Amino acid sequence: MKKLSIIIINYATKDLIGKCISNLLNSYENLEIILVDNDSPDGSYDLAQKLYENNPKVILIRTQNNGLAAGFNLGLEKASANYILYLGTDSFPTGDALEKLITYMDLHPEVGIATPKLLLRDGSVDIDAHRGFPTPWVAFCHLTYLDHIFPKSRFFNGYSMQYLDLSTEHEIDACISHFMMVNPKVHNKIGKWDESYFLYGEDIDFCYRAKQAGFIIMYLGDIEVLHYKGASVNRNTSADIKNTLNTNYDSISFKGKTVESKNVINTSFWMRLRIAQESSRAMKIFYQKHFINKYPKFLTTLIFIGIWLNDQIKSLKVFLKYYL
Repeated sequence: MKKLSIIIINYATKDLIGKCISNLLNSYENLEIILVDNDSPDGSYDLAQKLYENNPKVILIRTQNNGLAAGFNLGLEKASANYILYLGTDSFPTGDALEKLITYMDLHPEVGIATPKLLLRDGSVDIDAHRGFPTPWVAFCHLTYLDHIFPKSRFFNGYSMQYLDLSTEHEIDACISHFMMVNPKVHNKIGKWDESYFLYGEDIDFCYRAKQAGFIIMYLGDIEVLHYKGASVNRNTSADIKNTLNTNYDSISFKGKTVESKNVINTSFWMRLRIAQESSRAMKIFYQKHFINKYPKFLTTLIFIGIWLNDQIKSLKVFLKYYL
């Protein structure tokens, strides 16, 4: 039996897909890679098919773009290993990172979900992978930048929980689906991903349901993984990797190579607006699903107003950035 099923959802990251799969095949032996392509317009699937259709460790699925959660569920139907790793095409485990994660899961059967320390291209920590649940107070502190003003405060920074030591092993509320190691027993108890979420929020929802079901979510700060962040949501990721740490990323060097820069320039205003608005939509879905009966109606009204204002601000930023 395969030890690890890796499920990757791809949308228009042609310049990353080959490096991503090649890196995984070189990083761990006993695995299967399930690539779900959400109808990429850039030839991503054709390239993956050309490179890996005859590789018994790689399963290729092409589907219409119904969002991340729907893609994960398609991949999940094919998964057959002891553990499932949900991964973005812009995440690159190297060395023995996967081995360490699997060993940890073997030794801690009470843990349902685990994630490593994700490092951005400049060597800083991706705090999106180290999250608290967005309760009204946590969301308020985040939207008003109180968490930025008091990053080490347990009271004000429940969002990224930076009062905890990011180099250590400890429990968190949630991580991101760009690198999420899951014991299949979590799915057995809580079911599949919620396909109401299209682009954002699916990971917070999944982690919340896992916690409610009694599973532990762990952050393993002693395991480092490179996260070449943003390509799948049309951010400009053309800058070179800055190898500021003593980690060998030679096998995935992007030196002198631009990634998705042309795609970013040609992305329509409406596509950028849709991406910006999806996060606000996800906030509303999450609150309605999990918090609507936990708080008084006046607070719920204020929260929905706040979500609406946040959406208008993001939309305005897209307009100004696109046309000015």
